[in-house]
Amino acid sequence: MAMTRVRPGRALFKTRRPSGVQAPGRDSAVIDWAAYIDGHRVCTDTVADAVRLIRDGRLTSEGDSAGFVWVGLHEPSATELTDLAEVFGLHPLAVEDAIHAHQRPKLERYDDVHFVVMKTVGYVSSGPGGAEVVETGEIMIFCGPDFVVTVRHGTHGALGPVRTDMEKDPARLALGPAAVLHAVADRVVDGYVGVADAVMEDIDEVEEAVFSPERTDESRRIYRLKREVIQLKRAVGPLAGPLRNLSGRRFVPAEIKEYLRDVEDHLTRVREQVESYDELLNPILQAHMTQVTVADNKDMRKISAWGAIFMVPTAIAGVYGMNFKHMPETQWHYGYPMILGVITLACLSLYRGFRRNGWL
Repeated sequence: MAMTRVRPGRALFKTRRPSGVQAPGRDSAVIDWAAYIDGHRVCTDTVADAVRLIRDGRLTSEGDSAGFVWVGLHEPSATELTDLAEVFGLHPLAVEDAIHAHQRPKLERYDDVHFVVMKTVGYVSSGPGGAEVVETGEIMIFCGPDFVVTVRHGTHGALGPVRTDMEKDPARLALGPAAVLHAVADRVVDGYVGVADAVMEDIDEVEEAVFSPERTDESRRIYRLKREVIQLKRAVGPLAGPLRNLSGRRFVPAEIKEYLRDVEDHLTRVREQVESYDELLNPILQAHMTQVTVADNKDMRKISAWGAIFMVPTAIAGVYGMNFKHMPETQWHYGYPMILGVITLACLSLYRGFRRNGWL
C-alpha cells in the first residue's frame, strides 16, 4: 500500500494538548504528537505539519528526513481516527478495530503497516467494601515505515511516561517506530507484573485467613480472586504469540529484537505466575470448604448432644405426666426428690460422656 500524502493546507487536530495529559471535556482525542529526526523531537503546530516534515524530505541535504511521526490518541471517535487513517494510509479493518476496541491481543499486517493490539490491566478498588478488581483496557499500535500511531482505550497504561523516557535516550529513539513498539510492549508487560504481584498478596492474605485458628468465611473472596485471575489470564496469555512474531519481523532492527525477546521472557514468567494462581486457589477453596464442613459437623454434634441430654427429663416427665391412677411413685413421699435426682444424675452422666468424646 502506497503511503497517502498529506494534502496541502490540511490542519489535523489543531488544538494542542500537553504531553501525556488528557484534559477533561477535551474536544480532541489526540494527547500528543511529534516528528522525530535522529532521535530528537521536532515540535509542529499540527499532525499534518509533522508528517510533511518527514515525508517531504526537507530536513536533510540528501532529501531524506530519516525520521518518523508519533501520534498518541485516547479513545478517539470514528471521525478523528478516520481522518488520521487518510493521512497515514491505515487499513479500514484495522481502523474499525481501533475504534470499537474489545479485541484480543494480536499482530496483523496490512501491506507495510503492522497493527498490534495489547491488553492493559489495572488492580483498582471497586464495588462494596472497596474490593479490588482487575480492570482491563487496550492499546492499539499502527506501526509503519515512518510513523507510529498509538490508540489507547481505558484508564490504564498511559503512554506519556513512555514518550518522556524515550526522548531522554535519542540513540534508542533513532531506531525508529520499532523502538516505540518495544517501549509500549515493555510498559504493558510491566503493568502485568505489578497487577500479578498485587493479586498474589491478596491470595496470601486469603490463605492465611483460611488456615488461621479463627473461624472466617472466605468463600466469596476466594471466588472473586478466581474471577480476577481469569480476567488477568485473558490479558496476559494471548500476547505471547504476537510478541514472538514481532521478534521475527524484518522491519524490527536487530537491536530491538533483543529487547523484544527480553519482554517476551518477562511475559512468559508472568503468564506462568498467573497460571499458578489458579492452581493455588483451588486447594485453598477446597481446604476452606472442608473446614466449613468440619465446623458444621461440630455444631451438629453439639446440637445432638444437648438434644440427647434434654431428652432424659422430657422422657421421664412424659411418663409421669400421663396421670395413671395406679402409679406407686406418685403416692410416695420421696417420689418427687427421687425423680429429680434420677434426672440430674442421668443428665450429668450424658454430659460427662459427651465431653469425654469431644462432642461438647
